Amino acid sequence: MGATSVSSPPLMVARLIAETARIRLGAGGVMLPNHAPLLIAEQFGMLEALAPNRIDLGLGRAPGTDGATAAALRRGANANDGFPQQVLELLGFLADDFPPGHPYQNVHAVPGPWQAAQNRVPAESSGPEIWVLGSSPYSAHLAAQLGRPYAFALQFGDADIDTALRIYRDTFQPSDVLAEPRTLVSVPVAISDDKAAAKRQAATSAMAMLRMFKSEGYLLLPPDEVEAYPATTQERQIVDAYTSHSLHGTPATVADRLEALHERTGADEIMLVVGGHSSAFDECGITLIADHYNIPHA
Repeated sequence: MGATSVSSPPLMVARLIAETARIRLGAGGVMLPNHAPLLIAEQFGMLEALAPNRIDLGLGRAPGTDGATAAALRRGANANDGFPQQVLELLGFLADDFPPGHPYQNVHAVPGPWQAAQNRVPAESSGPEIWVLGSSPYSAHLAAQLGRPYAFALQFGDADIDTALRIYRDTFQPSDVLAEPRTLVSVPVAISDDKAAAKRQAATSAMAMLRMFKSEGYLLLPPDEVEAYPATTQERQIVDAYTSHSLHGTPATVADRLEALHERTGADEIMLVVGGHSSAFDECGITLIADHYNIPHA
């Protein structure tokens, strides 16, 4: 089966707005160098208008794909270099507060504060909540400088989360939207009452990462096919490494590792990233961990 991610987060969020009434809906994330900031401001301004005060927008710098696809999206090899400026432009469009003399002073994202002012009605919200995404000190520095919440992605390998979170907290500058550092850590999980089944499902996500590295497409193969794959020594090392990085096993085992992760990082939120071959397996796993923590299903 294909990955559980989608090529158009705004369209998926719009679909989910029709199915929900209370929970927050987030796009984690939009790789901003792939898009024009004004376009993202208008798309997420529209989503926020449809679901006031429950839209999150995670912003990343990575290509999110292979080199050829990134080139087709970005039309420039140095797109990453402009990420901080792109974020500032996006924030300017969302708040409609470019300073006098700025080239975009008279360019307004619709819907947004400018439209509310023209209609002489109060804005229903302050716009989507902006998160900076990353897995490196670079993103930690930027999130701290902007005074925005920071989400660290552990699902992409053995990144140095300790250094990144320390940099973010030590250099955080309070902003008009956030007075103190706020962190989220996302981590891959595979949960089952059968620990062997959980490990096999975790290996399907690991194989999908290998396929992406080989430009074969991020595809979740059946566990039997993953086990039968004639991997080279290097390929086997990659699959084994990504499998071991995931938190897989019984609900109690995964909960213990989640508690250890929380103690280590002090994260305000921990996000579980599921990626088994079967959506039924993922749904069952979420139910199992919810039951472990006595979290109501409704």
